[in-house]
Amino acid sequence: MNNYVRDYLHFLQLEKNASRNTIASYGLDVKRYVAFLERQRVKDLNTVTDVHLSKFMAALNKDGLSPRSVTRTLSAIKGFHKFLMGDGIANNNPIENVDRPKLPRSLPDVLSPSEVEKILNGPAASSHDKRNLWLRDKAILETLYATGMRVSELIGLKQSNLLADEGLVRVFGKGSKERVVPIGGSALRWIARYQREVRSLLARRGKSQDALFLNVRGTAMTRMSIWNIVNAYASKSGLAKDVHPHTFRHSFATHLLEGGADLRAVQEMLGHSDIATTQIYTHIDREYLKEVHRTFHPRG
Repeated sequence: MNNYVRDYLHFLQLEKNASRNTIASYGLDVKRYVAFLERQRVKDLNTVTDVHLSKFMAALNKDGLSPRSVTRTLSAIKGFHKFLMGDGIANNNPIENVDRPKLPRSLPDVLSPSEVEKILNGPAASSHDKRNLWLRDKAILETLYATGMRVSELIGLKQSNLLADEGLVRVFGKGSKERVVPIGGSALRWIARYQREVRSLLARRGKSQDALFLNVRGTAMTRMSIWNIVNAYASKSGLAKDVHPHTFRHSFATHLLEGGADLRAVQEMLGHSDIATTQIYTHIDREYLKEVHRTFHPRG
């Protein structure tokens, strides 16, 4: 069975163009599943039934996995069985008859425009900052809020992806899908200053490979380094909220919709394949309206 798992992961990489994170997560999920089947003495994948899957889900719950993690695991297994059917290895997909756990619909944390402003105003020149990295940090924060891009998209951003004359940036999202997103003049001005005063010096230290945002070694920044930058300036601003890079993405979408932007336009800018994913931000908007009603209506 492990050979089938290996072939499935190669399929995700070569045929589906899945990200490394997706392949790693699905690999762990399917290997856990196959190990369970082996403990159940299942030798032929055609003999797997919904009873086996129910037992497997019970084992996941016993191990303390969250409903979201269980749902992701079931998605990986469904894809695995679908792959096996496509290759003629199996003739059924037993997971089709298994109910997935219901996920609580939680609204993402969103910053108000004034809170965003506080964080964006955080980077400033300092005698301790000999390399003027505050300019890089300022450009990063401005870009996150101006475009709503994911942190993985930000660290993969190339200088050649900037279409400054047109006020646009080319973003490569999940599955390397390309989209073009407007980027405001403020972000472009800070990026230009960072490139001129800081990036040109950092690039001499390592192989930048045209990455826009560089660390002190002259190479592309990591996901964790962006998280640390956002956390540092959020703490400096004095906000009590838990702020991370994705918070800027949520705030970007919410502020656009509150300002009257079309839902499908926001979907396009976020790179959502399904508009239902974007619609969660309309729920945030309704929560805001209800809060206004509770606050100001005489019988709220």
